[in-house]
Amino acid sequence: MIGERHGVAVPRTVDARKVRPSELLRALARSSDGIIRVIRLGSDRGGAIPPAAWQNFPTDLVHFLSYFVAHEAHHRGQLVMLARQLGHRLPAEVAAGIWQWKRRSRE
Repeated sequence: MIGERHGVAVPRTVDARKVRPSELLRALARSSDGIIRVIRLGSDRGGAIPPAAWQNFPTDLVHFLSYFVAHEAHHRGQLVMLARQLGHRLPAEVAAGIWQWKRRSRE
């Protein structure tokens, strides 16, 4: 939503109850492309992204990137917690593996 006024398309939301893995992968790719385009937009604007009404952090790219890294980590933690609450202890290589960003980026 940050870049929408500047030509960055907002990816449509998937239905979390019905989405198939292949659809989710395509949606994540579109979301990733949008984040990359917003970063480029900020770079082109001298290192600042356009402000959004909901935004609770400064508009410089360092804060923008920090916010989204923390946001991503929050969701990764939610996945592990939800699995545990449902009685599914994730194997150590899975639980620790979600934090292996270099390995995940190669996949």
